[in-house]
Amino acid sequence: MSPLRITEIYASIQGEAAFSGFPCTFIRLTGCPLRCKWCDTVYGFEGGKDFSHDEVLAKVAEFGVHHVELTGGEPLAQAGAVPLMQTLVDRGYRVMIETGGSESIDRIPRDVHVIMDIKCPGSGMVEKNLWSNLDFIKPTDEIKFVLAHREDFEWALETITKHKLSERCQVIFSCAFGLLQPKDLADWMVADKAPGRMQLQMHKYIWHPRAKGV
Repeated sequence: MSPLRITEIYASIQGEAAFSGFPCTFIRLTGCPLRCKWCDTVYGFEGGKDFSHDEVLAKVAEFGVHHVELTGGEPLAQAGAVPLMQTLVDRGYRVMIETGGSESIDRIPRDVHVIMDIKCPGSGMVEKNLWSNLDFIKPTDEIKFVLAHREDFEWALETITKHKLSERCQVIFSCAFGLLQPKDLADWMVADKAPGRMQLQMHKYIWHPRAKGV
């Protein structure tokens, strides 16, 4: 089984999406094919350390936390991510993956909770969206729009309508931290009756926004 290049493995509080607030072990895989303008994990683009499958599992077991999330970078850019998720599921963990939406999600095990971005124009990566991924989204999964400005919000509403996303799965609206004020997004969502829910990145309010390992 191919080794995994990993930036960090740590336990913290899940700060986003449906399991926000739960203790969670995070496996941050190194590398990403995208370069979003507002990316908050640039440190994960390069470096890292090679871990065997068994070494990752042993580290996760040390923390003893039920929820485990694969994140990045882009975890699906590494072939070993899919078998690792399956093993974690088989061992009884509640497994999540946060993916940028540019890599196919078709091989992700069905028991894994998918949190998938659809990149808005403000990210600079809108052309990287792999729209065929919508065929593999489950009703329990989540699609996230990270918004930098009003234009992103309007684009997200149009995309939700065009692809009937609110009928396919849960939809999340999130502020690009430091670029869009939460109050503005809340006001827009109420005024436009946005078909989804707003989230804040909880960990960035508990710890410093640029803190690692949290």
